[in-house]
Amino acid sequence: MIPPNFDYHAPKTVGEAITLLGSLGSEAKLLAGGHSLLPMMKLRFAQPAHLIDINRIPELRGIREDAGEIVIGAMTVERELIESKLLQQKLPLLADAPRLIADPQVRNRGTIGGDIAHGDPGNDHPALSIALDATLVLEGPQVRRSVKAESFFHGTYMTDLAEDEILCEIRIAPFAAGTGWAYEKLKRKTGDWATAGAAVVMRMSGGAVASVRIALTNVAPTALRATAAEQLLIGKPLSEAAIDAAAAAAMAIADPQEDLRGDREYKTAMTGQMLKRALRAAAERCH
Repeated sequence: MIPPNFDYHAPKTVGEAITLLGSLGSEAKLLAGGHSLLPMMKLRFAQPAHLIDINRIPELRGIREDAGEIVIGAMTVERELIESKLLQQKLPLLADAPRLIADPQVRNRGTIGGDIAHGDPGNDHPALSIALDATLVLEGPQVRRSVKAESFFHGTYMTDLAEDEILCEIRIAPFAAGTGWAYEKLKRKTGDWATAGAAVVMRMSGGAVASVRIALTNVAPTALRATAAEQLLIGKPLSEAAIDAAAAAAMAIADPQEDLRGDREYKTAMTGQMLKRALRAAAERCH
């Protein structure tokens, strides 16, 4: 289908974009990579009267280190994450996981900020940002504020981002030495969303799990942090029994929607399987 008519705006700065959002109100939508918004417009699920294209704002791009954190501009595309030497060295999960996102064409245009701000539980970066304990920097007409990723997602397509705010950057602490990491994702075919996915960031000490963060993709109305599963692992060796217990705890909080990727029982079971794989893979990288 062809989307309905809209007015197109191309600001050159974040300030210009925020001014447009304030003046146009709920009739306006931000255009980042467009891989989420444009299909919804074609299906008439979204009908904005104004599109604000933020691709021409250079301050929203790039990957750098600042004050001991890795800072990623919201308009940085997936391919740039994969190719970043800084991420490969200091946040390898964020350089590796985008390889599982869609296909090369999408990775050349799709942005990390668009993936997060859209609030789709099927997207990969919500769970990744939670597992990485990321801080999201939002800017509006009055204030620039920071929100932890874990508090940002409220439900399907619902986030903490106000109508007149822009997600500007993502800030993440580099991995400490010996951190293990993994993202395991089941999908039917290249380009599809996850049937279920699990992201793990973990550290071991003295043969036991010293710290772990677990987040789940596309098994609930929003990305989930599996805190009960984490608590079952901390302070214990990563035995098969501990992995099974953590997987059961993750399955207990899964609330997937039945669709062509499977029914609730199958998706719930795959939640456990993806977490088991991710825990084992993360443990192998703890060195």
